[in-house]
Amino acid sequence: MYNTYIARQAILDRNHVTIGYELLFRDSADNQFPDIDSDVASSKLIIQNHLQGDIRSISMGKLAFINFTEKCLINKYPLMFDKKSIVIELVGHKVPTERLFKIVKFYFDKGYKVALTEYDLDEKWDVLFPYISIIKVDTDKVNPKRLHKVIERLKDHNIKLAAEKVETNFQLQALAEVGFDYYQGYFYHEPEIVEGQTLAPIKTQMLHLISETFHSPLDFDNIATIISHDVNLTVGLLKMVNNVATSTRIEITSLKQAAAYLGEDKLKQFVTILALSKLTTDKTDEISKQALITAKLMTALAKEGAFKEISDFAFITGLLSAIEIILRMPINEIVKTMPLAIPIENALVDHSGLLGELLDFTVKYIRGNGENITQLIEMYSLDETYIQQEFVAACQWCKELGI
Repeated sequence: MYNTYIARQAILDRNHVTIGYELLFRDSADNQFPDIDSDVASSKLIIQNHLQGDIRSISMGKLAFINFTEKCLINKYPLMFDKKSIVIELVGHKVPTERLFKIVKFYFDKGYKVALTEYDLDEKWDVLFPYISIIKVDTDKVNPKRLHKVIERLKDHNIKLAAEKVETNFQLQALAEVGFDYYQGYFYHEPEIVEGQTLAPIKTQMLHLISETFHSPLDFDNIATIISHDVNLTVGLLKMVNNVATSTRIEITSLKQAAAYLGEDKLKQFVTILALSKLTTDKTDEISKQALITAKLMTALAKEGAFKEISDFAFITGLLSAIEIILRMPINEIVKTMPLAIPIENALVDHSGLLGELLDFTVKYIRGNGENITQLIEMYSLDETYIQQEFVAACQWCKELGI
């Protein structure tokens, strides 16, 4: 029996629109796709049970970039997936052997998109150009300036260039000038310190919120639920509570408490201000989706066991976990504008305390970049199968929000 879990990382185009996710399959905290046993039936069962019903939820309806070893490709595992839903990433190849050439051509003829990874710019790979859709370049290992000759050789082929490990906005802009089409890792960069910026709530969530404020008396449970679906609305609500609070410190632990603290008149004013300021947009960004998934998964993990005592703080902490990147301001400055409980502040600023440990674990689990995830699972007596099920459920929940 294999214990596996899935992490993911967004891949975005030049307009910061998510075009897909690389799904990282693990059988431990340190490995990539599990070393598939030669028993084809057993291996297929693993993939089918783990992916067939979940892949569209995890990839939010976008393309799923999946690493396949040569053995997986020979056993035709990609054929179990809809050719329109996945991109086959070639891994573990040092040279384009004749067998690899035949494999790539086979999937190309079947209508699948194939991505060449671990690309070293050598002309030996040119033989595959007619049959691949994407070339992924690790910007830590390859100097992007050396790509100019490659781009010339790509002119006769419909191939997109994707940069991996893009960590700053400056780096993204430089890579765009080189000729890259897609970027991976951009939303996990260290935030840049700039003047504050205004956040725009999602239009559909705003309409729901306005509709709720027509009811008398207000249903604070419903209002809190609607606000919780949008990081931007959450930030706006908390800042307004901070603005109207008296000299006595208010410690907000839930969105319902924040809405109720404002009261009907001020809450309606809050909605009106947002509506009149014309800050709405038709879509949220990738980092907001990740924050929603983090909030939902943290809530599930805090239902019982070691994290139960901080369960009341879990959702709002996860929802605000990416606010530093969204606002492009230091987190210790941001928390000064919100009346948050001390455990939430500590978790957001330096991931300290039990709540900070839960946040740190959840973020690492989702991204699949934690070297000690297995140890943490054992330390907190967590059920790995349950975690993965709740991660998939969180992705599905976010997808159903329609944002």
